[in-house]
Order: sequence, then structure tokens, then C-alpha cells
Amino acid sequence: MGNEDRQIFLRKIPGVDRLLGSEEIQGLARTHPRALILKAIHQVLEDLRARILEGGIEDPKDLDIAAVLTKVRERVEDLARPSLRPVINATGVVAHTNLGRSILAERVIDRFRSLAGGYSNLEYDLKEGRRGSRYVHVEGILRELTSAEAAMVVNNNAAAVLIALETLAKGREVIVSRGQLVEIGGSFRIPDVMRKSGATMIEVGTTNKTHLKDYEEAIRPETALLLKVHTSNFQVIGFTKEVPLAELAELGRRYGLPVMEDLGSGCFVDLDAFGLSREPTVQEVLAQGADLVTFSGDKLLGGPQAGIILGRRDLVEAIRGNQLNRALRIDKLTLLALEETLRLYRDPKEAIQEIPTLRMILQPLEELRRKARSLMDMIGLGEGAALGVSLCDGSSKVGGGALPLLELPTCLVCLDPGKMTAQSLEKALRASDPPVIARVEHERVMLDVRTIQTGEMTIVAQTIHRIARGMR
Repeated sequence: MGNEDRQIFLRKIPGVDRLLGSEEIQGLARTHPRALILKAIHQVLEDLRARILEGGIEDPKDLDIAAVLTKVRERVEDLARPSLRPVINATGVVAHTNLGRSILAERVIDRFRSLAGGYSNLEYDLKEGRRGSRYVHVEGILRELTSAEAAMVVNNNAAAVLIALETLAKGREVIVSRGQLVEIGGSFRIPDVMRKSGATMIEVGTTNKTHLKDYEEAIRPETALLLKVHTSNFQVIGFTKEVPLAELAELGRRYGLPVMEDLGSGCFVDLDAFGLSREPTVQEVLAQGADLVTFSGDKLLGGPQAGIILGRRDLVEAIRGNQLNRALRIDKLTLLALEETLRLYRDPKEAIQEIPTLRMILQPLEELRRKARSLMDMIGLGEGAALGVSLCDGSSKVGGGALPLLELPTCLVCLDPGKMTAQSLEKALRASDPPVIARVEHERVMLDVRTIQTGEMTIVAQTIHRIARGMR
């Protein structure tokens, strides 16, 4: 395309006033703010000018007012759509870090309207009629469930570790096994968190083996704390050795040093009783002598994002008095969600049934197979369809950095993309409304029904139908 042709095409672009005066834009104006519509128009026109100058438009029909209005309408809808949106998790990763981790229980959601839409006693003591503490709303139930002397909550587990180390070991030394220097999601590393706290990390042992004498030989007057980090997001297997918490706690008592364990994914239910991988519970860690325990509220616990700190009263009270606590505290909605989730744990059977994270992890394979067959029947694509649908066995993951080696047997609905590529089909599912997030394996798109909620089954089936019709 020559320069003269470009100029002709540029002059064919409809003007802003002409677009604003059209019936279609007038209709959009009844449901969308004028400023949003103007923004969409300017963006579409700028895109058209750029494409013309790059030689990307060769058909003048692309510049007709009807074609441009279609682009404006699509852009308005795109701009009006919230950035944070619901998605359907068909990946089989239960506590999916990128998809919001744990789903809250229905009982938690039911309480949001009354507390989110009105005032509450967040920091008001109703009995005394004066200012109170926000932490009382969860401290009692945490102590009840774990037998800890004291409890407090901050906004995530990294913050819990940071404020604990800053309070107890700033300017002093913390002894930790070299094999426990983990990196969690987003490239946050235990050594970096420790450095920010002002504590000096003293590494002992080797990557695969650490002995009790390694800790003891490193203790000196500058030592403030013995730290154990549960490697919940990886495992070292083979020729290995780590010091049991009970032995480390005894060493700490002998030298008058507190022992802290960062559990990462705190769990209140014994998963071993259900035939799953061994994962220490919070109750066990406290019973084994840990003076302080930190863990997340939104992984195996199945609640909202939070960092929970349990342990000796004097240590927790010192942490609570740290001025950094003001910057790390959680809001009323997180407290609401955490309290209601914790209340479910008063009856472990009820917790397993009502907390979605636990329910999905413990879902029996036969139940998953029935669910997968039901979804395939709902999709209902017969012979000659553009997509092929079948069932196959596979495995799910717990996710959230928990139980990394655990493979949960599952049943998958497998989509053969036909003339499409598997990547194109996955992208089409992801571009639907709501987006369906699946995984690609062996040139097929896999839908793991473990993480597809019952109320989402029809939506997934309809989405696949639309894509198949479009392929025809």
C-alpha cells in the first residue's frame, strides 16, 4: 500500500461525532457511562490509524461505520468488564495459587452480606462499651482448636514469619538448617525474609543432612531463635536426615532459646487417616514443643489469605506489640471468613464436607468418575462433531505449595481438538465468559472434574458446545 492509498484509507475512518450520533452508540449510552464510550471510540480509532499506517488494512469495508461500530461495542464491553473475574478451574489443582487458592465455604459466603454491608464490632468491646482488639474474633477459636496459649493473625504467612523474626531476633542470629531454605511463590525466599527482618541467618548442616549437634555447635550468646521450616513445597528424598521437632524443642529448652516452626500450609485434619501423604497438623507441632508456629489460612486450612501465629503467650504478646503489626494486620472481611472457617473445624466431619478445599482433596475416585461421565453426557457431541470427547484416568494436585509429591487419582474429560490445535482450543476455553481454565497434555485438552464445581458443569458443557459450533 502506497502513501496515497494510506491517506485515502485514513480519510474513510468515521469521525467521533458520527459514531456518537449512531443508534448503536445511543443504545450503549443507556447502560454505560459516556466517558467509557468515548474512551472505547478513541482507542478503536487509534488502532485503525495504526493498522493503516502499518499496511495492516487492505479491505475498505473494514472502515465502514457498521464494522467500526462493532469494534466499538466490543471494546466498550471489554473496558466495562471487571479485571477480577470468576473463572472455572478445570486444571485439577485444588488450591491453585494463580486462581485464588482456596474456595470459601458456603457458610462463610452467607455471612458476608450482613457484615460487609454494615457496621460491626471489629474493634469494639460490646461488654465494656469501649475500644477493643480485632484479634479477639479469632484468638479464642484458634486456642480452642489447637490448645495454643495465644494466637494472632496477619495478612499472610510471609508476613507472619517476617514480624515474628523482626520481633524476636532483630540484630541477633537465627539458626536454620541449610536444607530448609525454601523459596515460595513469587520468588519470596526464607533467607530474604530473614534479611528484611534484621535477623542474621546462621545456616547449619548440608542440603540433605542436618544433625542435632549442628544446631548445638552453632549456638552462642548472639543466638535468639532456632527455626525449623517445613518443606511443604518440595521434598528431598534418598540419603537424608533432619532433626525431629521434639528434639529441637528440647535443645531450645536446654539453652533457653525459643523454637519456631514455619509450617507454610497449616492443616488441622490428619490427612494420613484418609490414606494421603503424611502432613504434620498444627496441633501435633504445638504438642511436640514448638514455642511458635506460623502457617497460611488459605492453603490446606481452606480459608482466606492470612498468616496465623500460635504459641507461647509471652512471644505472641511481644509480636502483637510490634509497630510493624499495624502495617500487616488483616481487615474485617478476612477476619469474618477466617472465623467462620475455623468454626467449621469444631466438627471435623462437618469441616470435610463443608470446606471446599478438603472436600475436593478427599473426593473418592468413583465419585469423580460419575461426575466426569455426567459432564460428557451433558456435552453430548455425537459422531461427526468437530471435537472429540472421551474419558481417561489422570491425577490431580493439592496445589498452593502443599504436598508436592501427592498424586490424587482422578477422572478427566478429554477433548480432541479435531482440526484445531490443542493450544487453540485451550485458548478458546480461556477466552469464554466465564473463562474455563484447563490443561493441555498429549495434544489434547484435559478437564479435571475434581475442581469443577457442581453448579459449573452446565456452563462448561455449553461453552464446549459453542466452540464446537464455531468450528463447523
